Amino acid sequence: MPLLDVRNLSVDFKTSNGQFRAVDRVDVQVDVGDVLAIVGESGSGKSVSMLAVMGLLPWTASITADSMRFDGLDLATAEPRQRRAIIGKDVAMIFQEPMSSLNPCFTVGFQLREALKAHLPLSRRERQRRAVELLEQVGLPEPERRLNAFPHQLSGGMCQRVMIAMAIACKPKLLIADEPTTALDVTIQAQILELLLELQKNTGMALVLITHDMGVVAETARRVSVQYAGQKVEEQEVQALFANPHHPYTSALLAALPERATTRRLPSIPGVVPGQFDRPAGCLFSPRCAFADDRCRQVNPAMAAAELGHARCHYPLIQGIPQREVS
Repeated sequence: MPLLDVRNLSVDFKTSNGQFRAVDRVDVQVDVGDVLAIVGESGSGKSVSMLAVMGLLPWTASITADSMRFDGLDLATAEPRQRRAIIGKDVAMIFQEPMSSLNPCFTVGFQLREALKAHLPLSRRERQRRAVELLEQVGLPEPERRLNAFPHQLSGGMCQRVMIAMAIACKPKLLIADEPTTALDVTIQAQILELLLELQKNTGMALVLITHDMGVVAETARRVSVQYAGQKVEEQEVQALFANPHHPYTSALLAALPERATTRRLPSIPGVVPGQFDRPAGCLFSPRCAFADDRCRQVNPAMAAAELGHARCHYPLIQGIPQREVS
């Protein structure tokens, strides 16, 4: 069984204008020691789907799923105390904004020790020693002194390292990193990614990396799940996806990479991700797709067979050509 097995997950939010579906029938499977990247534009439901797994969505969210299991525990039916016992211990999450994820009213050391106190039977002295070890592990200089610092006294890169230290404090089986390098400069981004991969390799934990940076995906992931407008539209091994994307949206994302550009003007995807009131009746990507026809605009496609790359498309691409033209 996968470590994390989520089947047919949907998340709806109550709004003043009715229900809005942010995640639409998404499947996520992560094995022990796996590295899965979830990619897509802003608004594609990447973060919301993982926050649903963590149980961190607000009361306005309505979550449904055929299955939502972590390490054999059914998260959908688990009692609150059972979820609290694993969240932060066996499954942890690094959030997008390091400067706002830490509590500004408490020192870094207090927040690290608090996480340890909640899940591990350690004495005060052992918690202090473990906090120093964690800051050393994430490469923070002068760890003893940093424990007494408040978040505003640290740089964005340092705060992100503290967040990583808190997330790995209890040696989780699954770490979810939600765009962990977005707010950081390029040099620090590379250091944080290298740190995450080193921790994953050394501890054997599974890693889910949420990002919109395909360059990051190429360097870190083993498998890639592509989401668009709340739906998963494709999933492949990373090398296969970069070599032969099967969904037009994935192909368009890769074509927009600067290193793949064949013209002076960088390719872009026209239009925007559909919102609450402009969702197409058929394929959600059809208004922006160069290959769409009447069938695409009227009928919502299902996932294609495995030999066509698990793409949610009526005519999956084969080496950049729609399957209808290949056949």
